Amino acid sequence: MINIRIIILCILPFLSGLLHAQPVEPYLSTLPKGSDLSILVQSVGSNPKTLAKYKSSEFKQPASTQKVITALAAQLELGGDFRFNTLMKTNGSISNKQLNGDLIIQLSGDPTFSSDRLKIMLTELHQKGIEKIAGNIILDTSVFSSHDKAAGWSWNNLTACYNAPPSAAIINDNCFYATVTPGKVGSKASVSVASNIPVVVSADIKTIAANSKDLNDRYCELDVSYSDKNRYHLSGCVASGNNKIPLKFAILDGTAYFSAILKKELKLQKIVYTGKILENNQKNNSQLTLLTSSQSAPLSELLTVMLKKSNNLYADAIFRTLGAHHYNISGTWRNSSDAVKRILLKKASINLENLVIADGSGLSRLNLVSADKLMEILQYISANNAQLGIIEMLPIAGVDGTLQNRKSFNQLPFKETIRAKTGYIQGSYNLAGFIQKSDGQYLAFVQLLSGYHADTKGEPKNGAIMRFESEFYKNFID
Repeated sequence: MINIRIIILCILPFLSGLLHAQPVEPYLSTLPKGSDLSILVQSVGSNPKTLAKYKSSEFKQPASTQKVITALAAQLELGGDFRFNTLMKTNGSISNKQLNGDLIIQLSGDPTFSSDRLKIMLTELHQKGIEKIAGNIILDTSVFSSHDKAAGWSWNNLTACYNAPPSAAIINDNCFYATVTPGKVGSKASVSVASNIPVVVSADIKTIAANSKDLNDRYCELDVSYSDKNRYHLSGCVASGNNKIPLKFAILDGTAYFSAILKKELKLQKIVYTGKILENNQKNNSQLTLLTSSQSAPLSELLTVMLKKSNNLYADAIFRTLGAHHYNISGTWRNSSDAVKRILLKKASINLENLVIADGSGLSRLNLVSADKLMEILQYISANNAQLGIIEMLPIAGVDGTLQNRKSFNQLPFKETIRAKTGYIQGSYNLAGFIQKSDGQYLAFVQLLSGYHADTKGEPKNGAIMRFESEFYKNFID
């Protein structure tokens, strides 16, 4: 009898928390067959009340909701005032307009670094009287090591701009534009790239009729292959028409790209060098003299861009920096994953030990999280938002970022009421964020949907999930 009373006393708080919970099952018929959904909605505070719960302990791919974890770890470890620093140093001295020694450029994996900032740094070298470098130019990329691509990234997306690898050497978003112009039916299409972009793009693209019924044409797709030193080859087919096709490609060799832009900028600044441009991936512990430096905007601004625009390059550069900073060694995907788990356990008492964290962006299909664990993240953010400021960084429904045009939320009563990180990879439609009540208080919610494949029947592919979201979440709007 005593044991039974103890069990009842233990489960009563749990049952009371679910007593008035919104059922999820009636809304599942909105989704296509095969969809697998996890939902968790809670009030925030020291004694959160569960308002909806369905399969919240199951592991699913987070997609870009992973960025919420990255943002929290970054704020706790690095702080909102952290800045990426790009430094130009030397082991030599300046005399007679000549740098006698090597110019060493210490790269930090700054995802915002640009050719304009490089130009400013070289101008400052010129102003210091350096017109000639009697030595090598060494790109120090030791802040990161091992592969620049995370495990679990889809091979067929690697050349896409949103999948640009976060190397130590990043410049101009490590992306470039190309334009495909269809020709006459049966002729070759042409490809153009701006002349100042140091890449090689070749093409063998056939122009086909837009309404061709030939199966060879129907299944002939535009494709891109890559070889080393940023060489790209486009092949396949495009439909005829007057419209040019804009494309954005990822730079897969960041060091080669940075080196090529550096050469051009040195020439424009009329700074010559007698040696070579070399890469050094080992930390340089010798005494060096600082010549000039360039800083990124503070981390708080970078995280805002990362969350609102779901910027993968920012997320993964910050993620790899967490490993480098936490362990004071070169950042890798593996030590960055361990660092995130250690940071959140030590500083937020959130145990992510069983989660799979392969990257910071959510691009990897190896990542696995549960709605329960994401809710712990959101609850901590809410409780400490005065110091963290993360809620304000999230996209606002109908206003900005990836929620600006989301059809389920861009109209009243959701507009300006929901702040949440979206997450999409093929088959997944995820959300993690907050619903603001009329009294200014928040509800936290997590949605992890996998296995989504809609038979569109004339409507957009995401039509079913948009209906589900607008119908289900209106239960939590005042």
